[in-house]
Amino acid sequence: MTRPEAQAETLCAAIESRGARALRFPVLGIAPADDMSALEAVTARLDEFDLVFFVSPNAVDFALRHMLAQRDWPAGVIAATVGGGSERALRRHGFAHVLAPTEGFDSEAVLALPEFSGAAIRGKRVLVLRGDGGRELLGEELTRRGALVEHVSVYRRFCPHADASVLLDAGPLDALVLTSSEGVRNLACMLGPHALGALRSVPVYAPHPRIAGSAFDAGFRSVVETDAGDAGIVRGLEAGLGPAPAA
Repeated sequence: MTRPEAQAETLCAAIESRGARALRFPVLGIAPADDMSALEAVTARLDEFDLVFFVSPNAVDFALRHMLAQRDWPAGVIAATVGGGSERALRRHGFAHVLAPTEGFDSEAVLALPEFSGAAIRGKRVLVLRGDGGRELLGEELTRRGALVEHVSVYRRFCPHADASVLLDAGPLDALVLTSSEGVRNLACMLGPHALGALRSVPVYAPHPRIAGSAFDAGFRSVVETDAGDAGIVRGLEAGLGPAPAA
């Protein structure tokens, strides 16, 4: 399991509940943005926005930790996101209504929602809370559709340091789960050419076509694209690997 450590446990627990062993090897580190002054400034004028979009569970947690300590959430400002994990994170922070796609779980799925159509979003003020970097598709397309979009970075991503022997000495691996394209690139960097070569025959399970493409580009020979979300990944693993052997 290569997710950031804080986001890995739910999926690892689902895998282990089925009798398999989940080995944690985070390939993406997450930390608060070095400077939160932009978030503090935009929080003070939060009432100006019609909609606030959180790009990930990390965006939810890092942003709301500061925002809700500074003020209450304005009743008329819609909270929106993509993916079940982000939606659950918002609900943990007290949001009863969250605008999110029920399938797809990417920017394209968000943009297909009626609330983001040109007729619905034109003239609306949208705040996008995100990590540093990342895809620009959502903001660019909303701007093209006539929305007034602002971005604030509330966390940063980095490639962690890890010992490749954790993977190489774990015994034969049946699968690698990679959940972001950046994670694929980080894994290749962390392992180096020799260790990566030793793992290229391990099947990779990826919950999005872009991630699957990145895994192929990194040289993995067998890549399985699963449905999105933890449930989709687990279904893909079960279909590809079969049930875990009885203890």
